[in-house]
This record gives sequence, C-alpha cells and structure tokens, in this order.
Amino acid sequence: MVWLRRTTHYLFIVVVAVNSTLLTINAGDYIFYTDWAWTSFVVFSVSQSTMLVVGAIYYMLFTGVPGTATYYATIMTIYTWVAKGAWFALGYPYDFIVTPVWIPSAMLLDLTYWATRRNKHAAIIIGGTLVGLSLPIFNVINLLLVRDPLEMAFKYPRPTLPPYMTPIEPQVGKFYNSPVALGSGAGAVLSVPIAALGAKLNTWTYRWMAA
Repeated sequence: MVWLRRTTHYLFIVVVAVNSTLLTINAGDYIFYTDWAWTSFVVFSVSQSTMLVVGAIYYMLFTGVPGTATYYATIMTIYTWVAKGAWFALGYPYDFIVTPVWIPSAMLLDLTYWATRRNKHAAIIIGGTLVGLSLPIFNVINLLLVRDPLEMAFKYPRPTLPPYMTPIEPQVGKFYNSPVALGSGAGAVLSVPIAALGAKLNTWTYRWMAA
C-alpha cells in the first residue's frame, strides 16, 4: 500500500498547486487591476495565504524535510508564470496576471519547522502565523512593479467579465486605511487553522491508506 499512499500524497500536492494557480488567475486579472490596493487586497492576501499554507504544510509534513514548503511555493510560482504565458498568447500584457510573492513566506514556514526541530504544532501555530503576517507585506512589491492598475483594467478587460462588473474608480480609504495591516492581521488569524487542516489532511491520508 506504500505506492498507493505516495500516489495519493503527490496527487493532492499537484491538485492544490494547480488550484492555487487558478485562484491567482481568477483574482489577478480583475481584482488586482481594479481596486485591489484598497478594497480587494485583503481578500486576495487571505486567499493566497491560506492556499499556500495548506499545501505547503501538507507537503512539508509528508516529507518531514525542512525546505519542501519553499519547493512547493516554487512550484506554485512556476505554474502561475506558465499560465501567464497563455494570456500573453491571447494578446494581453505579460504583467496582466500578478504572481503573488509566495516563496519568502514559505521559507519562514520551513525555518520555523527547522528551528523547532520538526515540531508539527510549532509549525502550525508559529509558521502559520508568520505566513499570514508576511505574505501581504511581500506582495506590496507587486504595487511597485506593475503598471497603472486602473488603466490596465480598462484597456484589457477580462473576456468573461459581465457588464455590471465594469472596473470603477477605487475609493481610496473607503473601507480601511491600511489594507496591508488588515490583510496581515486577517491572514495571521486564518492561516493557523488552515495550517492545522493541512496537517490533519496528512494524518487522514495515512489512516485511510492503512485501513
């Protein structure tokens, strides 16, 4: 049954990595390029933090080797950059889809696991908190690198975007004054239980295979 267990583990890893790419594509082409800096940055940050931590901690606990979370984040990054090429082939600019900065946050998760001598609970609590806190901060890099978001949204609208979702001028500070701080706070809180879920999925898989 060892081969079946390993196959199931690797299949789950691929599925989560692919889903993270799809999540990025769906959020990145519209939300990022309309009002993501003020009203959607928190939603995007939380979704990316939780998607990263659930797969990264599953993969890390599966191998038991610090460094695999970073490897997993690298896979997610490569997948997204390849998907960006498909949009580029359709005539969109290559930076139309913003690739989140996953790798540094995953490195913090690996560092926590290594520093606590492979303590699973420390990885869940401390590592999950660090991922949620850091990912929105690292993603601020995207604000500095992409072209004018609103201009891009109007010039290259999403093909499947219904008329009632036409990009509008963002209301700066309408809902909160610091989207990065709110994204980090919400991400830190939500990433911990999602990390615990990833660890539990690892346990459930072993139990299912042993049955």
